[in-house]
Amino acid sequence: MRFLLTLLGAMIASLALGLSSAWYMLAAPRTGTVDIGTWRALPTIDAATADPYVRARIARSGEIGMGAGEGLTFVAATDSNGRELAPNCDYRIAGRSPPARLWTLSASDAEGRPGATPEGRAHVDNRNLLRDGSGRFVVTLAASARPGNWLPMPATGPTTLTLRLYDTPLTLGSDQMPSLPSIERGACR
Repeated sequence: MRFLLTLLGAMIASLALGLSSAWYMLAAPRTGTVDIGTWRALPTIDAATADPYVRARIARSGEIGMGAGEGLTFVAATDSNGRELAPNCDYRIAGRSPPARLWTLSASDAEGRPGATPEGRAHVDNRNLLRDGSGRFVVTLAASARPGNWLPMPATGPTTLTLRLYDTPLTLGSDQMPSLPSIERGACR
């Protein structure tokens, strides 16, 4: 009887450790990420080099990453002072356009749902961005419409900003990473 209880305990411990390690590998930050200020560069996802954990993470999250040669993806969940992006606050995202043929900036909630304007626009991109005389831009991330470059804030939960650079000369292994936009908190309601 004691042997069966020891065996059952070992099986339960093995199951708990196995499930918790699998959960950790799916939820943990990816290997190969590079931090630039508050922004984190996500490594490219290539079908030929994706390990089982990357495949499981993609299946779990529904995320479709960029492949090698397509571009880079950067995400930020905090402002430049390290505070979580909250839906009841406005933010000022300012900087220069990173080197890329096209780049987009979008905001999504914890479920991956983007904020959207009444017309359905859920991102800003470098093709229709207002800039000052020196080439700098300012995008306002807010729940309600603002003049100038406005990015709609998701209505609930923590927010994640995603900056995608398409057809860029940059690589994660490069010594020269771009200067990415700052994220400054404004008024909160």
